[in-house]
Amino acid sequence: MAFTHRFDPTSLREYDIRGVVGKTLSEADAFAIGRCFGSVVARRGGLTVAVGYDGRISSPGMEASLVAGLRASGIEAIRIGCGPTPMLYYAARTLPADGGIMVTGSHNPPDYNGFKMVLANKPFFGKDIQEIGRMAAAGDVVPEAAGGERRIDISGPYVERLVADWDGGDRHLRVVWDPGNGSGAEIVTRVVARLPGEHIVLNAKIDGTFPAHHPDPTVPKNLEQLIAELRRRKADLGIAFDGDADRVGLVDNEGEILFGDQILAIMARDVLKDRPGATISADVKASQLLFDEIAAAGGTPLMWKTGHSLVKAKMAETGSPLAGEMSGHIFYADRWYGFDDGIYAGIRMLGIVARMGGPLSDARKAMPRFVNTPELRFDCADTRKFAVVEEVKARLAAEGASFSDVDGVRVMTPDGWWLLRASNTQAVLVARAEARDEAGLERLKAGLVAALSASGIAAPDFSGSNAGH
Repeated sequence: MAFTHRFDPTSLREYDIRGVVGKTLSEADAFAIGRCFGSVVARRGGLTVAVGYDGRISSPGMEASLVAGLRASGIEAIRIGCGPTPMLYYAARTLPADGGIMVTGSHNPPDYNGFKMVLANKPFFGKDIQEIGRMAAAGDVVPEAAGGERRIDISGPYVERLVADWDGGDRHLRVVWDPGNGSGAEIVTRVVARLPGEHIVLNAKIDGTFPAHHPDPTVPKNLEQLIAELRRRKADLGIAFDGDADRVGLVDNEGEILFGDQILAIMARDVLKDRPGATISADVKASQLLFDEIAAAGGTPLMWKTGHSLVKAKMAETGSPLAGEMSGHIFYADRWYGFDDGIYAGIRMLGIVARMGGPLSDARKAMPRFVNTPELRFDCADTRKFAVVEEVKARLAAEGASFSDVDGVRVMTPDGWWLLRASNTQAVLVARAEARDEAGLERLKAGLVAALSASGIAAPDFSGSNAGH
């Protein structure tokens, strides 16, 4: 019987395939992904694909169907089992594998799941994902064959590789870790047993219902348990991860949260000591503080598009040793492989703190203070969102405004900057603004509101927006 399959169109995203299990994503989809991705690999002359899965309730079934689809395309599936997404990236990079697929819902609610893919150690995203949809609908796959499978426990080599780059000496630090019952929990527990100091691991059991809190370290509420334990233990820092541990969140010794751009600024200064002049890139949502700090440390700052796949591709193009996003994706190519790994980023930050003369809070306090809005996301139809950004850009150009159009528009004024971009994954517009003082931020917000109003778009909700960092 000839193979054809239709995906729910909302599941085919820019950076991955993702949906609500039983509604927009099913095990039949998983089989079709294996069948089509396996065909892509086979047509390139490839033979093997590494497969991993996270701790969600639906993941084992999704993984089994995915493997069946790969095998039906004549591919050998290398099954590495349950673990963090970066462990799958590590497997795809270090094993004889032609590609890799991770079954993960990342930081989404428990009823979600999805698939992240790499092909020949490069991100598989954007048009590649749309091509999977086309292939499935058209039945454009290689003839059915009988591929094989084998199971490999790569967790031991992965843990060894993570701790191999420890560079903090023997300084005794007290650290609280929170993998949030995500798929990185067991690896984190094994890693900290190999590091000097005192380590407390919260929510250390993989549990796809996430009983303690939602596994997204960019949301302050999800760090409350970590902060409370850090203060109780008088710890030096706290480190948290999202559901599949490819993103990191940090809390300093005073219980203050470090944002993604603050984390990257500290890491950039460290990397640039050995790599003067190197390009360090971050997404357009990052604070001007970060780009200024990179330049002050002797680096070349590069503002780039939001999206972990886009950042990884740009890193490879520029030879950048380090990059990051506000969302907590940190990409080290300095001694590492260039993919985002929250656990590795945590170890590197721990090493930096161990080599500091004082506490991490000193580094945070030494950074310039800005006031800014959080990331503002507001509804705008998929059919309209990109057009709105283009309309705003055209008016800005006509006015002679200073702006970057790397990803949407980032408008620079004497007060600071505001950003407007279209989400690649949802029917929303995304905005942010940052200034040196409250009055400047109000002027920037007014400029953003005026730009949106001219395109018939209502102002976003700015409530609680004047956060400082």
